[in-house]
Amino acid sequence: MSWQTQLQQSPLAQRWQALPARDRFALAALSGFLLLVCVYVLAWLPVQRYMHSASEDFQRQRTLHALISQNAPQLQGRSVTSPVVLAADELQGLLTASAQQQGLRLQRLDVQQPGWIEVQLEAVTVTALLAWLGQLQERGVVVEEVNLTRTEPGKADARLALSVGGF
Repeated sequence: MSWQTQLQQSPLAQRWQALPARDRFALAALSGFLLLVCVYVLAWLPVQRYMHSASEDFQRQRTLHALISQNAPQLQGRSVTSPVVLAADELQGLLTASAQQQGLRLQRLDVQQPGWIEVQLEAVTVTALLAWLGQLQERGVVVEEVNLTRTEPGKADARLALSVGGF
């Protein structure tokens, strides 16, 4: 017995054939509509959301790049001097004092291990942050990681990982 014969003899196929032509057409149209809705909701919308999110991320990164590029000449003119050795136990005090001196407010200061600190700043002006990082580097602090998230023009939230030289 072929699969076509089995399909025609199935109770579902017999029930379908028993329906009036108008009902079969309505069910087929409804099934097609539901299929289109499912494709739209399960495939098209997620792709559109992802594309929109990727576009926003790209624009945000492009703006941040422009801001960093604009402020890069301020840092390029600095001379490199012999490295300053900073003791691991002096790092936290130096960060706190120099941040206050620059007018920066440290939101969070996590000592990961001696000589390695993670710092979080919110809505800080990028120029002040770059000046502060330059000042820290002159005093022997190594900037290990920087994560900037633009909050408004000229300002960003910053997460930094800082260590003493040679850590």
